[in-house]
Amino acid sequence: MKLKIPVAEPSIGKEELKLISEAVRSGWVSSKGEFIEEFEEKFAKYIGDKYAIATSNGTTALHLVLTALGIGDGDDVIIPTLTFASGANTVIYTGSKPVLIDSHPKYWCINPEKIENKISKRTKAIIPVHLYGHPCNMEAIMKIAKDHNLYVIEDCAEAHGAQYKGKKVGSFGNVACFSFYANKIITTGEGGMCLTNHEVLAEKMRILRDHGMRPEKKYWHEVVGFNYRMTNLQAALGVAQLEKIDAFIRRKREIAETYNSLLKNVKGVTLPPEMPWAKNVYWLYSILIDNNSYGVNRDQLMDKLAENGIETRRFFYPVHVMPPYKKYAANCRFPVAEKLSSNGISLPSSVKLTEEEIYEVTHLISDFHRE
Repeated sequence: MKLKIPVAEPSIGKEELKLISEAVRSGWVSSKGEFIEEFEEKFAKYIGDKYAIATSNGTTALHLVLTALGIGDGDDVIIPTLTFASGANTVIYTGSKPVLIDSHPKYWCINPEKIENKISKRTKAIIPVHLYGHPCNMEAIMKIAKDHNLYVIEDCAEAHGAQYKGKKVGSFGNVACFSFYANKIITTGEGGMCLTNHEVLAEKMRILRDHGMRPEKKYWHEVVGFNYRMTNLQAALGVAQLEKIDAFIRRKREIAETYNSLLKNVKGVTLPPEMPWAKNVYWLYSILIDNNSYGVNRDQLMDKLAENGIETRRFFYPVHVMPPYKKYAANCRFPVAEKLSSNGISLPSSVKLTEEEIYEVTHLISDFHRE
């Protein structure tokens, strides 16, 4: 069946094309150009941080932060097991060890109540991931970090504009990392960003991002660095997208409200969470299907929707069940993350999604539950 309704797609219009054309005409199409600094400054202001360092993608942003903080051989970094693998990968890149934590049963992000028992003298940082657009409990995490003198690196790849107690995610930890991949709330195609309020750390990340070169002494390398730079073309796209971010978030929340109203009475469906202290931006509209009741099976539902041209996405596989990472979870249990992964499905939630398309998706889900 031909795909009719994708799970996500970018919304790119004339404003983006105008700025990209300006970047092309300027001749600055690589990692120099006025749009890079403009995007950094405007995105930092939007989140509420002082310094921003644009990167080639969200994964390089995480790796850049870990390296700049000096995390490496012999260190431990606490991460949720229910997340995209880039978090575990970047920790491993540095030679440190990912220490995996189960999910909170109510809001699906890392469970703060499970963190302290996993802290040791080797622990250096916590990476809370604001999963599927819902913020973590940052007050609890920041208290644990303060009590144990740990860095907090917020992974905000899926949560541009999400809020914890009225404050945007990305403004709590020592550093925050964002992704601008094509399916994110705003996009630069590929691309990422590190945000911090610490000037010295920001300067260190800038040097590491650019091969370890001193900015005032061209081709002089004092440290081993990386080529993790964003291009001016990507930044031009980002500047235009950033102007629309509040409208995109409003639309994401409208889509979620419509889905919620149409699915709230469907047996075996658990709607996405939004805690009283949270503003969920619903990066993906993600629900749970009770595989043990009402004769419903998540995978069969995904197949049914696919037969009708509707793309969906299963939840992430927990890190601990995949071959490269099993050794980091020996003799550990993560029942909440495993249940979420087995039952979770993300429905189409592009800002371009129409009301008619939402009705079509929910009608098929309701019909499937009645079969």
